[in-house]
Amino acid sequence: MPKTADLVVIGAGVVGAAAAWFATLAGLRVVVVDRGAIAGGTSGAGEGNVLVSDKEPGPELELARYSRQVWGADLGPYGEWWEFEQKGGLVVASTPAALGALRTLAERQRARGVVVREVSGDELHALEPQLTREAAGGALYPQDAQVQPMLAAAHLLRLARRRGAAVRTGTEVVGLLRRRGGRTGGPVTSVGGAGGPVTSVGGAGAPVTGVRTPHGTVSAPAVLNAAGTWAGAVAGLAGVELPVLPRRGFVLVTEPLPPATVRHKVYAADYVDAVASSDAELQASPVVEGTGAGTVLIGSTRERVGFDRRPSPAAVRALARGAIGLFPMLASVRAMRVYAGFRPYCPDHLPVIGPDPRAPGLWHACGHEGAGIGLAAGTGKLIAQALTGEATDLDLTPFAPERFEEGGADEPRGE
Repeated sequence: MPKTADLVVIGAGVVGAAAAWFATLAGLRVVVVDRGAIAGGTSGAGEGNVLVSDKEPGPELELARYSRQVWGADLGPYGEWWEFEQKGGLVVASTPAALGALRTLAERQRARGVVVREVSGDELHALEPQLTREAAGGALYPQDAQVQPMLAAAHLLRLARRRGAAVRTGTEVVGLLRRRGGRTGGPVTSVGGAGGPVTSVGGAGAPVTGVRTPHGTVSAPAVLNAAGTWAGAVAGLAGVELPVLPRRGFVLVTEPLPPATVRHKVYAADYVDAVASSDAELQASPVVEGTGAGTVLIGSTRERVGFDRRPSPAAVRALARGAIGLFPMLASVRAMRVYAGFRPYCPDHLPVIGPDPRAPGLWHACGHEGAGIGLAAGTGKLIAQALTGEATDLDLTPFAPERFEEGGADEPRGE
């Protein structure tokens, strides 16, 4: 493992992989470490959503629109590698009242640049022939897309390696190196070594200068916390608090079906409310999506139960019931498996992106909850811009790590 770098990325999920790729493009020497495997955490347990449709107007929607652009433009030439598919999202309202609420949201999103078209009940079935005939109407979001998240993480890291990055899996960060006295910050430029004495001892506010692992240390002027659900624990190594908590969700996978059985990402209109909720109890809202292999992915549930991976019959029943409500033909389709993952949840439903002034040298790219796959590309590019002193394409202030100490953690994420 290299002894020095310009940037150490903690986490080999899609967010960390995107940050590593864009940082290497910017000329930084990068080392990526993960205690597990590539995409071994949340990234390996997601559906691969790249959505704008489920975002209320506000900072997260702006990040989603930007990230969608990065997926399509900057990363477009590699899209086949991670099965990027611009299939579009179809949001279905079951009642006239739900349809009215969906129209209001769509109008607000459209004012922010989202492409959305209202769909009548009759037109729904031209778009999705197997959809229930009881829906009142819906909205079509052609910008919504899907990727295979494990492939995305693996190939982004492969691209980063081609430009000199080192990737070390099975390598846990057990401590952060700190420098006594002085402060660091500002742009990261390519460095030939660690620069100055390094120690693992340091008080609050002591600059972070690298990481310590069972296999040795890596010194670097910047350490990026992209540890997903475990980002709070990583921040704690620097003596700062980051309220990133696990929010469990299950995905049900069916047997392979004929091509185009489900053509879009289809979900019920109440899914947006479920995403925005902070309730700890089980919530379920149907999301149904086909894959290139023919299997159908069925979500989604949310509940705060810590890191409990035990099967939940109640959650699985809710998934099946909701999916059949949207696509009645699924009642006769066999389920092959169910798997669980943990979304990295922040109290205000916004990710944490940028430098942490409480521990100079420590950066964060975490807390994206269930939107991390879609937001990863934009997050990675913004982090690379900020690290190298460029003006960022989006204002990072709404995502600042220190916002939780300023009483803003419970503010709504929309406008």
